[in-house]
Amino acid sequence: MARVGFIGLGIMGTPMAANLVAAGHTVVGFSRRTASIEKAAERGVLSASSIKDVVEESDFVITMLPDSPDVEKVLLGEDGVLAFATKEQVIIDMSTIRPDVARAIAQKASVRGVAVLDAPVSGGEAGAIEGVLSIMVGGTAEAFNKASEVFAAMGKTIVHVGPAGSGQTVKAANQLMVATNLQGLAEAVVFLEAHGVSVAPALEVLGGGLAGSTVLARKSKNMMTREFTPGFRMDLFHKDMGIVTSAAREAGVSLLVGSLVAQVIAAVVAQGGATLDQSSMITIVDKLSRPQD
Repeated sequence: MARVGFIGLGIMGTPMAANLVAAGHTVVGFSRRTASIEKAAERGVLSASSIKDVVEESDFVITMLPDSPDVEKVLLGEDGVLAFATKEQVIIDMSTIRPDVARAIAQKASVRGVAVLDAPVSGGEAGAIEGVLSIMVGGTAEAFNKASEVFAAMGKTIVHVGPAGSGQTVKAANQLMVATNLQGLAEAVVFLEAHGVSVAPALEVLGGGLAGSTVLARKSKNMMTREFTPGFRMDLFHKDMGIVTSAAREAGVSLLVGSLVAQVIAAVVAQGGATLDQSSMITIVDKLSRPQD
């Protein structure tokens, strides 16, 4: 089994690292937050005191970080992963970042002979816990094949989608689809409530037809109860939609619905919902549809 370094032990990173341990891999973890390291240690993840220690103890180094600048700092910084990586290792960035940043990182790593895969995921906290994430991977086929057993411990649908940056491009498309689905679900819930229909059985039957989706299955309860404990925080979703709209603009693609939904997400964040779950998009539909006290 492999020795895997894992940098970034948050809501997603900790269960992903734990699944690697459960699959028999040796996992060495590092996080800026002591509490995160302690929580991961309870799941069998060994603790490292620095990025250097993680890299020197690993065959594969995984990063799961909030945003592009975080990934650039951890991978390219003076004491970052690439400063200590060898040609025998594979670096796997599973964060969601800008495609152009992913390509630039891979290019800089290739100069040193180090393979980097951009491998963002979809499935949220539940998918991370259950080990059924969808993983979209950009990079060389050789590095992808080498990392296949590592990916298998964390995901169910694992696809090599193209060269460096392709994984992040596919993830942007994923977030675009998730966002529009969430908005549709939010509007459907408020619509059903306004007509006095019992929402749970209504969504059950809708879920069995063409309207059915993973979004409906995983997020409808949050919306019905207006309970927004984060599985995926709105500030991160807002960041992701910024990536989507920017990449679309660069490619000359019109996002007629996606741009509007991005504004809904921005509004939730602006009104204090940054740390709420993405299902909190329904709060904007509530405010626009109902008299406020």
